[in-house]
Amino acid sequence: MIISASRRTDIPAFYAEWFMNRMRAGWCDVPNPFNSRQISRVDLSPDAVDCLVFWTRHPRPVFRHLHELESMGHAFYFLYTLTGYPRSLDARGPSSGAAVRAFRELAERTGPHRVRWRYDPIVFAPGLEADDHRRRFEALAKSLEGATGQVIVSVLEPYAKVRRRAATVFGMELDRGRLTEAAAGLLPDLAAIAHSRGMVMAGCALQEELEPVARDAGIIASRCVDPELVSLLAGRPGQSSRDAGQRPRCGCAPSRDIGMYESCGFGCAYCYATQSFAAARANRRRHDPESMSLLPQENPVTSGRNDQHTLL
Repeated sequence: MIISASRRTDIPAFYAEWFMNRMRAGWCDVPNPFNSRQISRVDLSPDAVDCLVFWTRHPRPVFRHLHELESMGHAFYFLYTLTGYPRSLDARGPSSGAAVRAFRELAERTGPHRVRWRYDPIVFAPGLEADDHRRRFEALAKSLEGATGQVIVSVLEPYAKVRRRAATVFGMELDRGRLTEAAAGLLPDLAAIAHSRGMVMAGCALQEELEPVARDAGIIASRCVDPELVSLLAGRPGQSSRDAGQRPRCGCAPSRDIGMYESCGFGCAYCYATQSFAAARANRRRHDPESMSLLPQENPVTSGRNDQHTLL
């Protein structure tokens, strides 16, 4: 079993103490996102877990625990989101400079093969057009050269929630066709920049219309939860099947997510996993590091999840 920690929230950034408490206990409880009364107990023992996959934009709180995780016998790697977007989009994320320093330190501690950069999702907004992405990506790729061998990109999917935020924050209407067209002109340039810095570019669930562009630019299909890397790190065969619980174009191997929605504190305007920033703040105040689940099981603050994309 592969553990995702987590697509639903940033566990390393906000819940590292809870995570380590549960790893020491060897199990945690995970409520069903669509029915909080339905709770599953997840075995976190080294015998049950092939690999831990951390999804984060701020891993520093877990740095001091990495040796302990290894001593327990756990394999792990990091999917590290770093975009350098303006505060209008990333309200509370670490600065680019701080994120680059943490990225390089993490790569030094674990090895570059255990840190994959996510420039994700690619967002087009006022002050963030294609040329802005080229400049930002070039600067970040230069700063991260030698610290990773792969960069993963995706293009924003204009789900209803994201469209509403764009209308509120920027007064603009997100159009899927225009986003795809803009990305088609950008992705080959980003792939060339990545290659010049010793990185392979992988596309995460790219829209079908972008497949020919990606193929011509040498962009491989991403498996963010990568069974080959898991097999290498764990020293045993990984799962080769696709996770049927993810988006149709996602190539990830099956994993068990131990996070909970409405709990991330970064407040990114394009976030797929948080419907209500107010609910997320309320839930963070209620968080107990000693709890069996990330949020107390009694009456978590929700926002009426019913969108298909919340399976992400």
